[in-house]
Amino acid sequence: MIENNAVYLQTLGQQAKQASYALAGLTGQQKQALLSAIANSLTNNSATILAANEKDVAAARENGLNDAMIDRLLLDESRLQGVIADIDNVINLTDPVGTELESQLLDNGLRLSRRRVPLGVIGVIYEARPNVTVDIAVLALKTGNAVILRGGKETLQSNLALSEAIRTAVVEQGLPADSVQLIQSPDRVLVSGLLKLDQFVDMIVPRGGQNLQRLCAEQATIPVILGGIGICHLYADKDADIAKSIDVIANAKVQRPTVCNALDTVLVHESIADELLPQLYTHLAASGVSFYGCSRAKIIADKQGVAISIATEETYGQEWLSLTLGVKVVSDIDTAIEHIRTYSSGHSEGILTDNIHASAHFVNEVDSAAVYVNASTRFTDGGQFGLGAEVAVSTQKLHARGPMGLEALTTYKWIGVGEYTARG
Repeated sequence: MIENNAVYLQTLGQQAKQASYALAGLTGQQKQALLSAIANSLTNNSATILAANEKDVAAARENGLNDAMIDRLLLDESRLQGVIADIDNVINLTDPVGTELESQLLDNGLRLSRRRVPLGVIGVIYEARPNVTVDIAVLALKTGNAVILRGGKETLQSNLALSEAIRTAVVEQGLPADSVQLIQSPDRVLVSGLLKLDQFVDMIVPRGGQNLQRLCAEQATIPVILGGIGICHLYADKDADIAKSIDVIANAKVQRPTVCNALDTVLVHESIADELLPQLYTHLAASGVSFYGCSRAKIIADKQGVAISIATEETYGQEWLSLTLGVKVVSDIDTAIEHIRTYSSGHSEGILTDNIHASAHFVNEVDSAAVYVNASTRFTDGGQFGLGAEVAVSTQKLHARGPMGLEALTTYKWIGVGEYTARG
């Protein structure tokens, strides 16, 4: 038990800020060596890590967590090897730190440039998945940032084992162990305290549900990257290829329904609804999908004997994270766009159409982090975008948007070089 939360957090912040100075000066080769050492340390400590995870899983079962939650926190040998293998992907990514974004010679003789630099200290609050501990630490260190981690109480033992293995590797490379720190108490008061540690922490990234996002937005005195909540839509236009559209809709809904880029609502143009929806209902019902739909969607489902509930404003605004799909028949593309503007979380939307004018109109009018033409929403992911492991998926517009890779963990500074130049 931590006796004095304020002192504890102040100490974490001071240690992280001090460590960030050492990390900021690392060369690309030093960072590669550091990440390789982390991969080796995780491999060498795999037995300890898996044993710790078994304790978390056993405790989760005792506490009555559902199978989906247990699957999220499970870290078996295969999954751990996958997490370690992903470190190589990050090693091979181009390091953005030190890149010059632009350079110009001003009329006053000053050579002015912008150079990418680390943010400094990043605080990450996350739930359930222990792999996030490794992903975040590796991405932060690759960009020269120190990190303070606060995982969920369900994965505390796993996170302790993972963070200790990482810290061991950091020390072996001659760097401060406090480059990576884990808050070792599940006390929620520490979350609120971390959100106000603006003297030391430069950015907060919450990875969790709507309640966590709201808490961070309301209480933080530090810039917060909001996201991770996906109320995602696909619109099947009147000129869509119906057979191909059904395959894309099914992929977006069924492939992995518990993640933020899974499909929540499909919008169907009224001119193709009588042909598309019966096939879609049959296809998805066979995969265990249940439906909420508008009156027109329900009439079509009833004719097939497919169970469907009447959709409401509440259900259209729901991120399902399950095998549930909202269905709405719309009169035209602008009605579909208006529905998306009303209910979307700004994550991922798409149009299915062979009409280039319709696709251009949709892309121009829909303002989400990722907008697709004839593709599944499931592609909104750092790995799929070629960014490597992601820190989060941002649904806001400042400082980062969409899947956040290495560049999102940097800022820039202006550098002016003169010839003993004075302002006239």
